[in-house]
Amino acid sequence: MSVIRTEPRLDRRTAILDAAEEQFAKHGYDGVTLRAIAKHAGVDVALPNYYFGPKRDLFDAVLLRRAEILNQARLEQLDACLVESERSPTVEAIIRAYLRPMLTGDHVREEGWKNYYALIAYVNNSPEWGGKLMTQFFDPLIERFIDALRLALPGIEDRDLYWAYHCLSGALTLTFAQTGRIDSLSGGLCHSSDLEDAYEHMVRFTAAGFESFRAEASSKKKGRP
Repeated sequence: MSVIRTEPRLDRRTAILDAAEEQFAKHGYDGVTLRAIAKHAGVDVALPNYYFGPKRDLFDAVLLRRAEILNQARLEQLDACLVESERSPTVEAIIRAYLRPMLTGDHVREEGWKNYYALIAYVNNSPEWGGKLMTQFFDPLIERFIDALRLALPGIEDRDLYWAYHCLSGALTLTFAQTGRIDSLSGGLCHSSDLEDAYEHMVRFTAAGFESFRAEASSKKKGRP
């Protein structure tokens, strides 16, 4: 059952956000004008600026809208994970709590969410935007998950923990982009649009990666080479 709830298209403000989300996802920040967004939304050319201000503020509003939904859903999943495990969670359970709201459920097939994920892939892969916007909208939540992973991986060095998360983030970014590369590479065995299949494989692969650092830390503690 999906943990994401989306809002119906009700008003001009929502129409502008939807149009901006699609245009930014397709053309990037610099390839879009407020005039083009207004035209795509079917509203007067002055309304995007009236509701949101300059283009950068509209860009932030687009990112924030679904970020709030995702962050709330992931926090709920993490809290449930910690309660169920009596604060001794497994790595796999934490990663599932992190990824499940994003990659499973009916919403992943909606055009709005596809556009948003493509936009997140663009932002996270950009030196200009990734460090600033991803930090602003997602880092507080990510630090909560990092703290949970510390509980699950006693003795792991923070350096290893953050690099492991970096690898998870990279896999998620490529999954969001849905480039079709894996479709071609696998001869049709895998489909980049199949986010639920990506979810299961990403959980298993990244959990094993995190666990490998636990094994290394344990070996060092026991004095083995």
